[in-house]
Amino acid sequence: MMMMKGEMWSNLGSTMAAIMFTYAMFRQYFPPQVQDYIFRYSKKLSNLLYPYIHVTFDEYTGERMKKSEAFSAIQNYLSDKSSSNAKRLKADVIKDSQSLVLSMDYNEEITDEFDGVKLWWSANRSTPKTQQFSFYPAADEKRFYVLKFHKRDREFVTGTYLKHVMKQGKAIAADNRQRKLYSNGAGQSFHGSRGGTTWTHVSFEHPATFETLAMDEKKKNEIKKDLLKFSNGKDYYAKVGKAWKRGYLLYGPPGTGKSTMVAAMANFLNYDVYDLELTTVKNNVELRRLLIETSNKSIIVIEDIDCSLDLTGQREGKKKKKEEKSEEGTDPISAMSKNEERKESEVTLSGLLNFIDGIWSACGGERIIVFTTNHVEKLDPALIRRGRMDKHIEMSYCRFEAFKVLAKNYLDIDSHPLFGEIERLLGETDMTPADVAENLMLKSDDDEEDEACLESLIEALKAAKEEAKKKAEEEARLKAEKEEKEKEKEAEAEAEAEKEQEQCVKENGKLEAISAKEVKENGVVH
Repeated sequence: MMMMKGEMWSNLGSTMAAIMFTYAMFRQYFPPQVQDYIFRYSKKLSNLLYPYIHVTFDEYTGERMKKSEAFSAIQNYLSDKSSSNAKRLKADVIKDSQSLVLSMDYNEEITDEFDGVKLWWSANRSTPKTQQFSFYPAADEKRFYVLKFHKRDREFVTGTYLKHVMKQGKAIAADNRQRKLYSNGAGQSFHGSRGGTTWTHVSFEHPATFETLAMDEKKKNEIKKDLLKFSNGKDYYAKVGKAWKRGYLLYGPPGTGKSTMVAAMANFLNYDVYDLELTTVKNNVELRRLLIETSNKSIIVIEDIDCSLDLTGQREGKKKKKEEKSEEGTDPISAMSKNEERKESEVTLSGLLNFIDGIWSACGGERIIVFTTNHVEKLDPALIRRGRMDKHIEMSYCRFEAFKVLAKNYLDIDSHPLFGEIERLLGETDMTPADVAENLMLKSDDDEEDEACLESLIEALKAAKEEAKKKAEEEARLKAEKEEKEKEKEAEAEAEAEKEQEQCVKENGKLEAISAKEVKENGVVH
């Protein structure tokens, strides 16, 4: 047996040596044209005999430094299959979530089966023969996936399987991605010079959900239904010819949960949040650039829109500019200082309106724009009309339904004998959810702490009711005094008018007497 194995290896070695010798002679004595001719036809012959097709998916295609969507989707699709089937794996750490993701190592191959069709995936990389410095990873190392399948399955793979891979890969990425909270601030260009405003981000980890949001259940369900309809409405928006975006206006007194509502919307849809601070945006061009840089599946928030910039009075901009020019004409220092002030607020109402629903707003899709304000009456009607702010949501004072949500969140109770009195007081008193929540905060782990918190809330509601009563009485007194003063002013004005009328009558009488005397003396007869 051992002799047979030794003889087999000896024959194999002799055969390999003969092949290498023949190949060396072929390369040395045959002209290049003949070599190319032979290689070309031998390749055609091998293609006829080889029944498999190979498809390559490069990591970077098209624009430099832009990762291929197909490569990313395939990477996500193969992640689970790699960890269960591949023999050699490599681990990557996701920076934001600090978790490990396993994928198959280079030159490793795994098998996939879909609808009875068998396919093979392999991960590969190629490195340059000469070392050179480059800012682009693609120039140093090229990574790519290769898909192998039988040529009889060509139509199935290109028409069905690859669509399935892309869809599943994107779905896995959406489920596993770490959502981010972006804010715009002063940035720098690549060479260190000032580069205007740029987006920076941190991990979005706000715990608010619609289940913990202090609001009437019917109203919450209405908002959730509207959000789901929007997120699933890509085909509908394309059908009616509208950009795939939706505007929400959240208005109400401070402490009613407007920011919490934004966080709940982001968690419900699994969207990123862009907190846009208008005062740091220099002009309309920069505002447009920031919009273009936002990603799909995102919520763009402008909080306290009535305080961000003076946008309501910009319709009289031409008149203001003329007045400013006349004031600055004789004082260069004053002109320079006022120019600097204007640089901080060059975003116009027109620019903001174009940001919301102009042509540039259609660059990208699945975006929600949210305005929050404490004083909706101060906003320009053009800014909040339907079509720009499609849904207006009033964030009001805490009522009993909202209180029960807070009681469950903070005290983990669904009912209590004191709920009846709290319901009565909440119906008679305006208190924000933030103030109610502050009274429900546990100070210790004592079992009797729940009742103490409820009693504290009752006392706070009674105090707020008494304060509101005193405030109403004071306002009524001031109003009565104002009306009394206005009546006195009206009476004084009427008396003054009567006095002036009497004076005019007397003066007119004297004039008529003088005129009659002159006629008599001059002998004028009519």
